[in-house]
Amino acid sequence: QVQLVESGGGLVQAGGSLRLSCAASGRTFSRYAMGWFRQAPGKEREFVATINWTGGYTYYSDSVKGRFTISRDNAKNTVYLQMISLKPEDTAVYYCAAREGAGARVSRDEYFYWGQGTQVTVSS
Repeated sequence: QVQLVESGGGLVQAGGSLRLSCAASGRTFSRYAMGWFRQAPGKEREFVATINWTGGYTYYSDSVKGRFTISRDNAKNTVYLQMISLKPEDTAVYYCAAREGAGARVSRDEYFYWGQGTQVTVSS
């Protein structure tokens, strides 16, 4: 139905920046709220950021607030996560997710579609 493909991950030094992209297939992308989650080794997958269907509302976890920015370009069927001032604690696999609804949500179980993940590694 909907396929999500993340890209832009890699290795960066602490204090550096990365921009993740999530390309979506499907005509209904513009009606889906989107989210970014991350999972570090041995830990639960956790919420990072979410954006509503128009891009007019965003919400972030406390751990990334002020450093990460989520945005979307519905014409390009793409959602982004701009990450600055990266810390080693940000090291994780980052996942893009879509829910079949317009409103932003923070819970994993609100999202139906998931990408394969992209690795972000922040060195000391």
